Amino acid sequence: MPNATNQIEWCTVKLGEDLNWWVMEVSDDIHWDVDGLSIIDPRQVSHLIDLSEPLREYNFDQDIMDRAFIAFKIQKDLGDGLVRLVRTKESFFDTDEPLFGLPDVVDEENGPYADFLNHITRIRVNMLNDIIDFEQVFTIDELEEELREEENNNFIEGRAVHMFNEITNIMEYVPAGWELDEDDDDKEDDDDEDIDDFPDIDDEEAKKISESENLKWDEDEEDEEDEDSYQGGPPDEDEDEELDGDEEDEKE
Repeated sequence: MPNATNQIEWCTVKLGEDLNWWVMEVSDDIHWDVDGLSIIDPRQVSHLIDLSEPLREYNFDQDIMDRAFIAFKIQKDLGDGLVRLVRTKESFFDTDEPLFGLPDVVDEENGPYADFLNHITRIRVNMLNDIIDFEQVFTIDELEEELREEENNNFIEGRAVHMFNEITNIMEYVPAGWELDEDDDDKEDDDDEDIDDFPDIDDEEAKKISESENLKWDEDEEDEEDEDSYQGGPPDEDEDEELDGDEEDEKE
């Protein structure tokens, strides 16, 4: 029997009111149920890669993350907020191309995505026990119990949980009443991201700005040269009068 995951070739996604992307249609509707099916966008993929960096010290395996998602790239804007994505074999870690990631949830219990969640949960718990001086060892069950409680609350309130939130809740988890030094670094990174939120400048605009700045620099240098020539101050009026008198005496 062919792998059900291999049957999907394209999907149509839409940006929701929560600013997350949700799947509207897939090429394989036999194995995939699009009801509440979420997909992570390129910025979220990049953020997860950043979050994985400190976990490498605790044996984070990027291949497990790669296998957990089916990579897609943008093929066409369909209008009305819909975008068609087509499957690609690119790895999230080996390309600069903006990719979407569809979690492989065909087998929710034992599939690649479930393996990824178990992997990062175990690593996060190891990291917390290494960094925080708990009175007792913090366990995987404690982390999962707290996250499961939040998941149940969302279910009761009828809120669909996006996969990105599910993953970051694990990778950024800190027990109540504790904090990590890395949280301060995250705040600084957020400040840097605010700067990055400004629109990109294309090459032509950058060239114009560069030329105008060079021109201004030249003008500033000319002004500085003029100022240097008058560093001694304006000519003294008495000296001018004395020079004029000497010239008259010479004429006589």
